[in-house]
Amino acid sequence: MPHTRKLIINVALTGNYSMKSSNPNVPYSPDEISEDVRRCYQAGATFFHLHARDTDGRPSCDKELFGETISKIRKTCPGAVVCATTSGRVFKEFSERSAVLELEGGSKPDFASLSLGSMNFPTEASVNSPQMIEDLAKKITACGIRPELEIFDTGMINYAVYLERKKIIRKPYYFNLFFGLLGTMPGRMADIMHQVSSLPQDAVWGAAGGGRFQLPVNMASILLGGHVRVGLEDNLFYDADKSVHATNEMLVKRTVRLASDIGRPIADAKETRKLLGLDS
Repeated sequence: MPHTRKLIINVALTGNYSMKSSNPNVPYSPDEISEDVRRCYQAGATFFHLHARDTDGRPSCDKELFGETISKIRKTCPGAVVCATTSGRVFKEFSERSAVLELEGGSKPDFASLSLGSMNFPTEASVNSPQMIEDLAKKITACGIRPELEIFDTGMINYAVYLERKKIIRKPYYFNLFFGLLGTMPGRMADIMHQVSSLPQDAVWGAAGGGRFQLPVNMASILLGGHVRVGLEDNLFYDADKSVHATNEMLVKRTVRLASDIGRPIADAKETRKLLGLDS
């Protein structure tokens, strides 16, 4: 029996490594990103995972770029949930990774990503030491921001529970389960079921897949009652043959259609904030 609870669509719009040279639809500037958010919001997405880029498309940790983008999003997408990255794949120092947490007022993010362990990606390691994780978690909490708990293997779920036990993070949890990248949890149904069954009972969760795993992982999450993450950060193509460059809007519209076909309604911004335990 398919789940009928409202579905949150989270969009990871650009990431650190997706480039216009590989897909011209990847947004870079605050204007491009906020306009892409507007289109996705109108299509049914309500949760947005942000990275910042400089004018040449290189990753940036400049909190002013983040702030400009978030402020533009707030003006055109009422109630949209915004998550800012604290990724360590490019920026290694705590001051760089945590700068975005200092934003205030209309440019302050609702969530910040928090990777709960180190891992290998296809060409590099992403290093998140226990001290870095705790320092980021403490600052996220102190700034009144919620952590988006990034999970690439089961041990990271256990680490979230450990941090909660130490009162470094607190419920309600939101987990983003990521599958299908070389060096991390594979994207087979058995892997997805294992991760979901390992979550705390009261957790809210969504699932994402890298590359060709994005669509099947999203479909599995929809069927299992979870939420979904789509977007050009994770997958540049609309089809498995890599013949059609995706747009973020295309990926959102496909998710809406698939969910609707099996009776899973889409959460609007107000419903999304309620499901995530955010103040309206």
